[in-house]
Amino acid sequence: MGIVATTRDSNWLPASSLITDEASSDRVNVALFGVSTWATSLSARSSLSTPSAVREALAYYSTWSYSDTVDLADAVALVDHGDVADPDGPDADARVRALTDALDDRYALRIALGGDNAATWRVLNALGADTLDDWGLVTLDAHLDLRDGVSNGSPVRQLLEAGLSGAHVVQVGLADFSNSPEYARRASAAGITVIARDELRREPVESAARRALELAGADGRRVYVDIDMDVADRSVVPGCPAAAPGGLSADEVRRFVRAAAADQRVAALDVTEIDVERDRDQRTVRLAALLVLEALAGVRRRTS
Repeated sequence: MGIVATTRDSNWLPASSLITDEASSDRVNVALFGVSTWATSLSARSSLSTPSAVREALAYYSTWSYSDTVDLADAVALVDHGDVADPDGPDADARVRALTDALDDRYALRIALGGDNAATWRVLNALGADTLDDWGLVTLDAHLDLRDGVSNGSPVRQLLEAGLSGAHVVQVGLADFSNSPEYARRASAAGITVIARDELRREPVESAARRALELAGADGRRVYVDIDMDVADRSVVPGCPAAAPGGLSADEVRRFVRAAAADQRVAALDVTEIDVERDRDQRTVRLAALLVLEALAGVRRRTS
């Protein structure tokens, strides 16, 4: 992606200035790390690092939330823990687990940057360790991700087989002509709740986020939120290989993320399914960077 050129202005702090190496004692801490999976993708894609591109794209934004009248620089520290090396390779699960084990209770939220959707399996499996049944999962995704095998199309199935309760999985934004009757039957048999794309046209996305979190976070569960960029319309995410026409707007996705991150039950969130090589005008990574900021703004709302 290259170096981002920005104008130096002491009165306009770039959002990239939120990134720090150490947790803060006087601001809410949010952990950031990269899990740039790509090797098992069902769509051909490059191995270029999406997390690095998203970090760079933060420089295009400021730290000021107009709608909340708050400067994130005064409220939130984005603590960067770097990227997991070779997240598709041998012993990748152990490397992801070593990183997530370092993310203790100092952090109000953990943000993972993919990679393809295989990152969701890697990260939630590591965070849940032997207690996956204590977690809930919300996906904002066009697909059910219940395929056979091991790929970016199978993370939800893998998590169910590892112990995640289907009764506490809510999949939001499912699209027509992007799934199959067999996988729909699997979702139903597992007790998964689906909020299809058409339902989102009849209610605000914030309402759908609240409904999803009530189910996923029932009985005191922590919730993991997976934001698969192929839920968005292809026009706004050209760097997402599986995105199709008719998806959510960039505004709907960003509002969903802010609403979800504002909920205390949400302990982790990922942004996945971006291929930097396809993202010629940086449209997709800039949206991903905006979603990071929306998540920070949501976390800040927890204390207001």
